[in-house]
Amino acid sequence: MSEVLEQEAKAGAAAHAQKYTRNNPYISNVNVNYLLTAEGSEKETRHIELSLEEGMTYTPGDAVGIIPENRPDAVEDVLKALGYKGDERVLDHYKVEISLEEALRTRLGIGKLSRGSVGQYAKLAPDVEGLKLLTGPDNRARAEEYCWGREFVDLATDFPGVVTDPQQLFNVLQRLTPRMYSISSSQKVHADTVHTTVRVIRYEAHGRDRQGVASGHLGDRAGEGTTMPIFLHSNNNFRLPENPDAPVIMIGPGTGIAPFRAFLEEREADGAKGKNWLFFGEQRMKLDFLYQEQLEGMEKKGVLTHLHCAFSRDQHNKVYVQDRIQEHAREVFEWLEEGAYFYVCGDATRMAKDVENALLDAIAKGSNGTLEHAAEYLANMKKQKRYQRDVY
Repeated sequence: MSEVLEQEAKAGAAAHAQKYTRNNPYISNVNVNYLLTAEGSEKETRHIELSLEEGMTYTPGDAVGIIPENRPDAVEDVLKALGYKGDERVLDHYKVEISLEEALRTRLGIGKLSRGSVGQYAKLAPDVEGLKLLTGPDNRARAEEYCWGREFVDLATDFPGVVTDPQQLFNVLQRLTPRMYSISSSQKVHADTVHTTVRVIRYEAHGRDRQGVASGHLGDRAGEGTTMPIFLHSNNNFRLPENPDAPVIMIGPGTGIAPFRAFLEEREADGAKGKNWLFFGEQRMKLDFLYQEQLEGMEKKGVLTHLHCAFSRDQHNKVYVQDRIQEHAREVFEWLEEGAYFYVCGDATRMAKDVENALLDAIAKGSNGTLEHAAEYLANMKKQKRYQRDVY
């Protein structure tokens, strides 16, 4: 009987967990939204706290899905380029009738231009020579080059008069999708809120000022007291060890710090005895040391056994987290031999690869083995789920 009740309880919990989804988000209040980086920093990184409804739960390692809107001036620019007012009626993806303005603001991805959108746009005007040059397998490289740094407004401006019915945009443009951000809080410490750490992307390309769709929304239009549609997303592949005595090594440069703030808050709340080692990296200590006070406080209390930072621009030669790992290679290997779990969060293109190479070097040095032996050792760690990555 108890097994049946347990299964029913689990099913009930799962049903509740899925109450809010990307298609049925929770309208959350933005309780806190402030700059983590100091004036003069080349980066704009923000700490954001969002309210939760009772019963919404998350675990460190999970993500919060944020459903952004396109900024009004970008929508206005697209309407202008297409020659529409915005009050035209269209049917959205669920056949709900809305205005074109609302569709462009809340349903369609008018940011980053994709090759797919160029191809669909070209189908509407098969005789336009310029568009022909951007379609088909032979023109893939040219199309990629054209899309780089451009948005839909550029396509509509460069090739005007192609869209003859606003409904066509639902074939041309991709859906406006939620953006997933690593959760940077433990619910044991912050019962009714979820925190995240966001770098606001801003840049200039092809004569226009651009910004990330979600990060720009959070940076410019999600002040304290506003609302934001959100949902919680479970990530079972990025979890603290079940054994609270297991040591943990965390590599989190930039906003990659987010899940590790959650990990540390959780381990402290649980009174976990396992050692914690954090490698954090950014450009400049005085301007970019995210959560400095909290992390240094944890180090003083002994929650953080080691806090090693790499501030790349504070000296002539650039220093990164992978360099710090190599400097402490012997001790890193000692921790691994004690059963340490090794976590990486952040940039997938370069950082994660460089960190893995530094880790392989540390294993090879520590075990007086070859890189081949180190690769076997790492493969074994992966099998034991002691090497986990959340990279993007």
